[in-house]
Amino acid sequence: MTVGRGEVFGFLGPNGAGKTTAVKLLLGLIRATSGAAEVLGAPLGDLEARRSIGYLPELFRYQEWLTAREVLHFHANLIGIPRSGRRRMAAEALDAVGLTSRADSRVASFSKGMQQRLGIAVAILGEPELIFLDEPTSALDPVGRRDVRGIVERLRARGATVFLNSHLLTEVERVCDRVAFVDAGRVIAEGSIDEILGAPREVRLRLGNVGEAGETLLRALGLCRSDPPWYTMRGLVDERIPSAIEQLVAAGVSIYAVESARATLEDRFLQLLTENDEDPSDHHDHNS
Repeated sequence: MTVGRGEVFGFLGPNGAGKTTAVKLLLGLIRATSGAAEVLGAPLGDLEARRSIGYLPELFRYQEWLTAREVLHFHANLIGIPRSGRRRMAAEALDAVGLTSRADSRVASFSKGMQQRLGIAVAILGEPELIFLDEPTSALDPVGRRDVRGIVERLRARGATVFLNSHLLTEVERVCDRVAFVDAGRVIAEGSIDEILGAPREVRLRLGNVGEAGETLLRALGLCRSDPPWYTMRGLVDERIPSAIEQLVAAGVSIYAVESARATLEDRFLQLLTENDEDPSDHHDHNS
């Protein structure tokens, strides 16, 4: 598996697939029994490379008696940010996650979502080249998830690499450049979102004035489902849509909406897991 510099990479799989273990191996927090990998061009566990990495663990807890600002200053000290730059960098990280107004509030007063934001602030402190985010939106409401997407997009814009482990596949689909699906410690698919999902499978049309001629034409074009005013076509590739619309209009049909529908990342995820379970070649010792 390869992750390119400057991309947002989604690392996906069911519980127990080995996602968090893989992240800990890449961070040098645990040692591999076999195999090899490089992070930022250095072997696993290299101290110099680790100085350029930010990390949000799935499970974390900060000292409840510290304020958010003190948590950031403490971690700035740990990663070697000079004293002269700590206040500014801590303020920037808190601002990025929307906690500026709570900078001097104690962690004990924070909701789970606010603690999640604080964890992300720690992960992006000091502008690391590579940021591992393990379930960064798990405790957040829709507004918080939108804010995290904005943070990830800003990280990408400044050239950082983001390694995102998440169960929320709609979030991954919106923000990731490429993804890998893992199951039982093995990558079963890897590629861009478009490569993983493929071409749109169906086209939905919202129509009016569909007479007998319109119905006949729709069947000829590949009608597979109708629930007026919505009609679903299968096999109508993008290049054919304009001419199909022209034909429908010529037949007196009114066109109100056209939507291309393809499998969601969740659909594809479940399909891949099913295929992997059915693959007879997969029944071997994954630790070998």
